[in-house]
Amino acid sequence: MTVTTYAKADERGVPSLVWRAGQNRRLEMIAAAARPERLTANSRVLVDGCGVGMYVRALRQFTSHVFGLDIELERVLDSSAYSPLVHVAAGEYLPYPNNYFDLILSHEVIEHVQNDALVVAEMVRVLKPAGRAIIFCPNRLYPFETHGHYWRGQYHFGNTPLINYLPDPWRNKLAPHVRAYTSSRLRQLFKALPVRIISHTQIYPGYDNILARRPWLGRMLRSITYSLEQTPLQRLGLSHQLVVEKM
Repeated sequence: MTVTTYAKADERGVPSLVWRAGQNRRLEMIAAAARPERLTANSRVLVDGCGVGMYVRALRQFTSHVFGLDIELERVLDSSAYSPLVHVAAGEYLPYPNNYFDLILSHEVIEHVQNDALVVAEMVRVLKPAGRAIIFCPNRLYPFETHGHYWRGQYHFGNTPLINYLPDPWRNKLAPHVRAYTSSRLRQLFKALPVRIISHTQIYPGYDNILARRPWLGRMLRSITYSLEQTPLQRLGLSHQLVVEKM
């Protein structure tokens, strides 16, 4: 696969370009949330916002029927190295029939789309009854905005502290390009849809970059923050993990 360098980091985010421990941990969470009956050899799975195909490739260990979708042609071309079932389309208008998929993964995508309510409604539409959607997205309570910020009209990539703690008018001036969700706002997207919430939690990052540079520090951060996921301080985690099931 030829990985493209993406110039649209502010609009689309940067997709997972390599597979490391953090991604593997999330894959284990995805498999556990899906349960074995939704990840059989005959299951249809959609990675809604597939980036360059890291999760398309990973999920093919469970089934060959892994579809991928992304709005960027370059990303779809990269993903096609892992599956022929990838398409260029917007999440607001999925090119699939009703009741088609056993499992849908939306991994750090809905924060970038034009209409997040329409995107989740489309996910529910194409899910089979009893099918599940697993959504990862940014947590408004995490102390850093990981998608960078704008200052005086110029975009600055990287982690910026405390932006998400500002009132909406100020926060949205600094980070107009990306959403961050409170628990209630995320759940509200599904309130009128025919789903039930299976689980909703927050998770901390994998610290893979820190671990590569300073292994002792990365291991310490993992140990501390992963243990916080079992306490009320999980609410400060990097990402929401929401699992819904179609009724």
